[in-house]
Amino acid sequence: MTSASQIAWDDTVLPFQLDRPDIRGRVARLDGVLDRILTRHDYPDPVADLLAEACLLTAMIGQAIKLRWRLSLQVRAEGPIRLIATDYFAPEAPGEAARLRGWAAFDAAELPARIDDPFPLLGGGLFGLTMDQGPGMRPYQGITPLAGGSLRASAEIYFAQSEQIATRFVTAAARARLPGEPARWRAGGVMLQHLARPGAQDAASSGEDGLSTAADMLTGEAQENWRRVNMLLDTAETHELIGPHVSPDMLLLRLFHEEVPRVWDAQLVRFGCTCSARKVVGALARCSAEELAAMTDPRGLVTADCQFCGAHYEFDPRSLGYQADRPPDIDQTG
Repeated sequence: MTSASQIAWDDTVLPFQLDRPDIRGRVARLDGVLDRILTRHDYPDPVADLLAEACLLTAMIGQAIKLRWRLSLQVRAEGPIRLIATDYFAPEAPGEAARLRGWAAFDAAELPARIDDPFPLLGGGLFGLTMDQGPGMRPYQGITPLAGGSLRASAEIYFAQSEQIATRFVTAAARARLPGEPARWRAGGVMLQHLARPGAQDAASSGEDGLSTAADMLTGEAQENWRRVNMLLDTAETHELIGPHVSPDMLLLRLFHEEVPRVWDAQLVRFGCTCSARKVVGALARCSAEELAAMTDPRGLVTADCQFCGAHYEFDPRSLGYQADRPPDIDQTG
């Protein structure tokens, strides 16, 4: 694998279809964008592992939806890792990059230094997806319990339970080191979807606590095709998923060459945040004078930080009442 071909596939989502079983999917590779998200806050390894998985899921799901603005994935949990939030912003114009951001909240004192499976650190909670098509449109939100032993399994249950679509994810993430370069985060994943057949939503639920699973969505030949393709996907190895020596198209050919795979143009993904001084002022302008006083530092300035990108804002609280007439007195640093 040359450096040029490696760069061509980093931070992309490749759409594909398997013509023989009528299954669609996505292959995601996140490199620089993921490294930026995870190193900005120097997350402990268990938190970084879960946030990397959430970023992969968000990138693949976001690219698979006819999205005009933003897809948000949010996990609200009851354990030491309390919150995972990621956003995928659709390209603003054809040929442009999509944008991805992510953040996690946790109690560092309750986290082990390293754990083979970080999912139990969530301690139960909710898995939610919100699709926002932009101004003038009402956001759509679906919520299901965390279940199945992983975030990817929770996402599969979400699609079966809320959308009646058979869905499967495999993901992998690790710090990797190329010759002569520092170690950095890389991740890769595959998403499969088989559109639900008529009446599938009336099938009995076979998952834990009565939740639906992908197997409940399909019957007959469709179910057999789904089982066969998933057995092929189970042979994917970690180094194939995260690369860089196996490109996404090579992976698809290795896994599914008998299923007649077709690919479309890969979607480029970049780190991106939508925070701005104006939005910060708009949010804080709704605070009472007492609340602003409690947030004022010894210099007499109110400060705010974006958890996603790390931007730091400082401004004179007296300017809040005048933001409609003139820009507030704001200092922003990254």
